[in-house]
Amino acid sequence: MRHVIALDVGGTGMKAALVGADGALLHEARRPTGRERGPDAVIASVLDFAADLRDLGIREHGNPAEAAGVAVPGVVDDAKGIAVYSSNIGWRDVPMRDLLAERLGGVPVALGHDLRCGGLAEGRLGAGRGQDRFLFLALGTGIAAAIGIEGRIEAGAHGCAGEIGHIVVRPGGRPCPCGQTGCLETEASATAVARAWAEASGDAQATAAQCAGAVEAGDPKAAAVWQAAVDALADGLVTGITLLDPRVLILGGGLAEAGDTLLVPLRAAVDKRLTFQTLPLISPAALGDAAGCLGAGLLAWDRLSVEVTA
Repeated sequence: MRHVIALDVGGTGMKAALVGADGALLHEARRPTGRERGPDAVIASVLDFAADLRDLGIREHGNPAEAAGVAVPGVVDDAKGIAVYSSNIGWRDVPMRDLLAERLGGVPVALGHDLRCGGLAEGRLGAGRGQDRFLFLALGTGIAAAIGIEGRIEAGAHGCAGEIGHIVVRPGGRPCPCGQTGCLETEASATAVARAWAEASGDAQATAAQCAGAVEAGDPKAAAVWQAAVDALADGLVTGITLLDPRVLILGGGLAEAGDTLLVPLRAAVDKRLTFQTLPLISPAALGDAAGCLGAGLLAWDRLSVEVTA
């Protein structure tokens, strides 16, 4: 059976799969990233994982993978196949595409940003399927977006397209590591909600999920914290809607796991702020934490297609 290798490298864990031509996951596996061992050890682990998947594909499906795709965090030069920088892993200027191609015997290899890979999968296989323009947001430790246009994900001229988390929504607000104050992710990420709920509840270990639970239980302090985050998120989304005019806004990440506790007030807050713009469908992500790995597989198939037609 025809297949490709897909890897999604995270700060703590790696997800990998053999992906069929129709996007089906033929085999899935996970391993720790092992970043505590240093960036060189992580690179070796990625290469070993890919090689083990190649061998498994030969054993289980009778033929080697035709290509490979890998999704990595941080700054990524997709065109050159270089993992430029990741603060989570600690690597710099890693020629990941060339290293993987050499380890796998010269098969075509694609390298992509983890969020953009997740957006690619949601666009083709998930909540954005069949839509020509969408915005995929990951609401987690931070906030970032993938811009989907006609079946592809826009990387931008410098690889920074979609950094919606650094739109300033509260001028003079909390300092952001990017150097600005009042960025969207300082006001509406899961980290921001957890921090605000910890302050309001007096529980230093409070989480965003616990805040959502308290909202559902009718706690007025939690409701105030939650609404402040929803309002900030709505302000950021209106900017995105105005610039991109998407048909669908897809919400993923830990904060989106609150479901209607987030989606219902967010839809209302966005709608209230729109004037001439058209309210897009606001939908939860469909693929969960498999999105990055699936997206890496799609990149591999795309890369193989380019190689065949070149």
